[in-house]
Amino acid sequence: MERLSEKVIARISTIPDHEVYGQVTKVLGLLVEIAGFGHDLAVGSMVHLRPNPNRDVPCEVIGFRDNRALLMPFGTLEGIGLGCKAYIQDKQPVVFPSEKWLGRVINALAKPIDGLGSLQMGGVAVPLKNKAPLAHARQRVGEKLDMGVRAVNSFTTLCKGQRMGIFAGSGVGKSVLLSMMAKYTEAEVTVIGLVGERGREVQEFLEDDLGEDGLARSVVIVATGDEPALMRRQAAYLTLSVAEYFRGQGKQVLCLMDSVTRFAMAQREIGLSAGEPPTTKGYPPTTFGELARLLERAGPGIHGEGAITGLFTVLVEGDDHNEPISDAVRGIVDGHIVMERGIADRGRYPAINVLKSVSRSLPRAFTEQQNDIFRKSKQVISSYENMAELIQLGAYRKGSDTKVDEAIQFYPAIEEFLTQNKGDHSNIDESFEQLADILGMEYSKNP
Repeated sequence: MERLSEKVIARISTIPDHEVYGQVTKVLGLLVEIAGFGHDLAVGSMVHLRPNPNRDVPCEVIGFRDNRALLMPFGTLEGIGLGCKAYIQDKQPVVFPSEKWLGRVINALAKPIDGLGSLQMGGVAVPLKNKAPLAHARQRVGEKLDMGVRAVNSFTTLCKGQRMGIFAGSGVGKSVLLSMMAKYTEAEVTVIGLVGERGREVQEFLEDDLGEDGLARSVVIVATGDEPALMRRQAAYLTLSVAEYFRGQGKQVLCLMDSVTRFAMAQREIGLSAGEPPTTKGYPPTTFGELARLLERAGPGIHGEGAITGLFTVLVEGDDHNEPISDAVRGIVDGHIVMERGIADRGRYPAINVLKSVSRSLPRAFTEQQNDIFRKSKQVISSYENMAELIQLGAYRKGSDTKVDEAIQFYPAIEEFLTQNKGDHSNIDESFEQLADILGMEYSKNP
């Protein structure tokens, strides 16, 4: 009974004690101007346009111009005209996640889209645009987290609370890699944000890639590419808010977002509509600030909380790994997994370039024995790939370099080791055992 009353009190606190409204004075494309709101609005405030009692169009304030507030809608503007009332929501937008959300698929407004009925709301209000925990109050990154993928476990190991970027061009297999990690991870809860995803691929991802077992311990937030920019951006915010709720419950959370690039593109649309000046590749300055604020929300919580281990995909435009969003994300996160089209073209999946991928938890996260195997493996791969053209042309003479001779011996087996079907699972110790066996090294499991 006490718990129920806490939930009721939390929900009542979000109901405004009075209504303030303005009126629509201009509609231009997806930009709406309103006037008559006094001093009750700020950037980020929610406004509801109500052309009739049966229709409500939620909007967000993105700026001000000539004593008018500029809004962008979360839906279509059909039926909105001059003089339409704009009701101002004076409370900060919040969401009420619950354990009952596990196994559900919702949209950016926290509404169910899986046909399984209404969502049960929890009693803890989590702001959609929450702030990251204070730096001096956060716990340190924890121990290794098994992701079930050999290439990740042995070359770019993640620790609990670490944030990693996955950089890949379109069609290289990053969504399948995400689904493998969502399905096989040791984390207790998975929160998946599909931001700007293709509509036809959502059901395929849920049924074929994630599967029933993966979905049962996941919350999936979806905003497809045809939805307004605010919906795509808010899907990213909601993904972190739901993950923060479970972190606050002491859970180890795996947060997957596909993709951060589409979040940045949505922010670009919003910023340019508000009149911001475009900079590199047309991205306004606020885009890079919003990226940092979003990604910093993941990571370890304060004392007594769990941790959010974040994996954020970056859709590399034109396979240019130095484009602005890639550069910005790489400087924020704690490591990067680089996937390359050339590796995918030769049939090795997941197409991870282990030489260009970096985990900032290494070498500290590995035991001394694991570090020896890790270093030896990278030396073999590097030696082979430096001489690959000569070897393939038959121009290399055996005996010219002992390290290259050794690389020619071990490389095919390592290439096979790095190849993994999406239905295959391999934990950290199994990964290092296989790698040690290939290299003829000793390996004993962690106690």
